[in-house]
Amino acid sequence: MKRINLCIFCGARPNFIKVAPIIRVLNRLSGGSSPREVGYSLVYAGSADDPTLEDGLFDSLAIRCPDVFLDVECENLNELTGQVMSKFEQYLQATPTDVVIVVDDLASTMAAAIVTKKQAITLAHIAAGTRSFDITMPKEINRLVIDGLSDILFTAGFSNNSIANKEGAELSKVYMVGNILIDNIRYNRERIEKMRLTDIDALAGLPLSEGDYLVFTLNRKVLLSDRDNLEKMLRVLSETAGDVPVIAPLRDSAVQVIMALALKKNINLHNLHIVKPLGYLEFAYLTAHARGIITDSGNVAEEATFNNVPCITLNSYTEHIETVKVGSNVLVGEDADLLRSALGDMVSGSWKKCGIPDRWDGRSAERIVQILLEL
Repeated sequence: MKRINLCIFCGARPNFIKVAPIIRVLNRLSGGSSPREVGYSLVYAGSADDPTLEDGLFDSLAIRCPDVFLDVECENLNELTGQVMSKFEQYLQATPTDVVIVVDDLASTMAAAIVTKKQAITLAHIAAGTRSFDITMPKEINRLVIDGLSDILFTAGFSNNSIANKEGAELSKVYMVGNILIDNIRYNRERIEKMRLTDIDALAGLPLSEGDYLVFTLNRKVLLSDRDNLEKMLRVLSETAGDVPVIAPLRDSAVQVIMALALKKNINLHNLHIVKPLGYLEFAYLTAHARGIITDSGNVAEEATFNNVPCITLNSYTEHIETVKVGSNVLVGEDADLLRSALGDMVSGSWKKCGIPDRWDGRSAERIVQILLEL
């Protein structure tokens, strides 16, 4: 049978976590178990010294480092889009490629999608059909463009399938493969469970015990930029958590905003312990053994659902509504009063009953690769 050449494109660190299961499946196939010869390359929009790619990330995911770095680094999204389009086009023109696989909804992902179709190459989108229905959000525009261009849409759940179909995607193009993020948790479960809190250097000296701390993450610009509302949210977090320690693995930009605000507004953050961002396995262990999680990350909420850990999402929507309908996630938006109520339930242990959504079985990557091999 004819060889198939895949290009797996990643625009930021979270993308690597979602494509890692696919790469592991492809590596197994390269051992001779595939009826079709398969080759792949891993392309990253950023640089090899990107500080968000911690040492050990690729070892933790059991994949190799990217084969190609486009070395695009800029804050302006329009400029970033243009640079990625230019450099990725050069890559595709020089490299035989049958299918480009993209993930999620970044500006760099949209840029790669546009170039792929301009080169008449098949485009496959993982985590397709996610919507906020807020067209003022840049990522919503990215999602519409990427899904609209994609030849194959891999969705995580029934709600995503429904969205894709309602927007005109042919049924033959849409495949509900499940949540690929869960593949990594199942794959790494043994390594994660062998860890202990004392193995995480960033937590050294903190009075922590399993199941008796909260985890707080914050990254969304809309939350960090509204200082008046952030002040309310931080006061609620400190007051309602009480004596329960709150561990906050935060990037420098978020730390600077929080600490400046706390100093200016005299916010008592006695129980908030800010630590450096953790490695993949460390963070997976920390969140899996928490009493609860407060986050603005959809990925963190999905992992919390799988681990049956109570989770509060500081957003008014989620790309995967099954984390709310079936799982442990509760949406409070940017509302301090809703946060107070949900956090009170979390600390007291009176959380809702939760389950694991359909097809969160750790076999999403196998389904995706099987579909690609049948093209």
